[in-house]
Amino acid sequence: MLDAFANSFKIPELRNKILMTALFLAIFRLGSFVVIPYVDAQAALSYFGAATGAMGGLFGFVNMFTGGAFERVSIFSLGIMPYISASIILQLLVAVIPALEKLSKEGETGRKKITQYSRYATIGVSIVQGTGLIFFLENIAPTDYGSIIVHPGWTFRLVGLLTVVTGTTFLMWVGEQITERGIGNGVSLLIFAGIVVDIPRAIVNTWQVYRAGTLDLITLSVLLVFLAIVVGAVVVLQLGRRKIPVSYAKQVRGRKVYGGQSTHIPLKVDYSGVIAVIFASAILMLPLQLFQFLGGNDPASFFTTLAIWMNFNTGAWLGTIAFVVLIVFFCYFYTAVTFNPKDLAENLQKFGGFVPGRRPGEATAQYIEYVLTRVTFAGAIFVAVISVLPVYLIRATNVPFYFGGTSLLIVVGVALDTMQQLESHLLMRHYEGFLRKGRLRGRFG
Repeated sequence: MLDAFANSFKIPELRNKILMTALFLAIFRLGSFVVIPYVDAQAALSYFGAATGAMGGLFGFVNMFTGGAFERVSIFSLGIMPYISASIILQLLVAVIPALEKLSKEGETGRKKITQYSRYATIGVSIVQGTGLIFFLENIAPTDYGSIIVHPGWTFRLVGLLTVVTGTTFLMWVGEQITERGIGNGVSLLIFAGIVVDIPRAIVNTWQVYRAGTLDLITLSVLLVFLAIVVGAVVVLQLGRRKIPVSYAKQVRGRKVYGGQSTHIPLKVDYSGVIAVIFASAILMLPLQLFQFLGGNDPASFFTTLAIWMNFNTGAWLGTIAFVVLIVFFCYFYTAVTFNPKDLAENLQKFGGFVPGRRPGEATAQYIEYVLTRVTFAGAIFVAVISVLPVYLIRATNVPFYFGGTSLLIVVGVALDTMQQLESHLLMRHYEGFLRKGRLRGRFG
């Protein structure tokens, strides 16, 4: 792997992409320390660091996705989640509005228009979430370090709202630049960076708790082994394929014989990758944030109670059920958007290919869809279990860090996707890649 990483810097184009990605991620990290005007950063850290219960679960989850920008009340406090929420809304509208569906089939021109609509929607979602955040900050009681807002009032409200909306818009631009000029998916890498940046602090906190005797060695070892198993399972899931055999009929043209060979269609176990988990998290974060902001600091508030019930990241039963349902839904939804069995069957028939035992055309499409449905169900259930199970384990062991199954799926999934893109560049230039596909590629079915 080290040789492959060193080889990546020998290719000028790939080196520039890596450096460009690193530059934009560094800008993201620097921006997360720039505090909103009229905010006392020390008082904000004191409040959010001491938050417990449903507030701690929600704040910890949001803070993880923003790379610590939320607890510092920085210009990137909303993170990239409004853009993800807007993208979900547009994709759902494309599936139900004929005009948008027609636009999505117009090639590059249609794609650019839908992307532009997503940008407008991002600003709208940012305004709504930013307004809730600003009013919530104003209603927080003073901490040991004083009030979080130094000069409350309409000046702070307008400047603060403009700042966080601009910050999210800038992150949206950064994510698009990484995707176009760098390596990997820009939005996923921003979330990835926000999660992994907290790992060193989590390691230090865990070591301090262990030294204090609160966490015993056996419990810590079991947790580490479990996390390693989860990481390995996610790798197998991401690389897993269900192979459908395909044969091509022999065709005689002049004195030459074409076709006659056998191959296969590799159906992914999970076409959504980390998208389903990110989408499900983004959807559930909207009502959670709304309930928490409406409930304020009153633990007896009805909205605070709703926030507790819906907090899937603390193991609340209602939130957990909703989270699992959304993951399964988005696994199927993303698969339906990215993979069309009917088009595949038509292409096979056009080039003389057929699935043994199935008639070409509609029968082949139905068979592929049948297999894909079963495989996707298995992958979706696996993703849901991996996302939920570590939450209960970490709660049972009282580990002092916020790193559940959702985080593991995103980190491992984004890392694999980025490595595969690097590998494709290396293999194109006859360098050995990162992944040993013969060893890592899983099979399903």
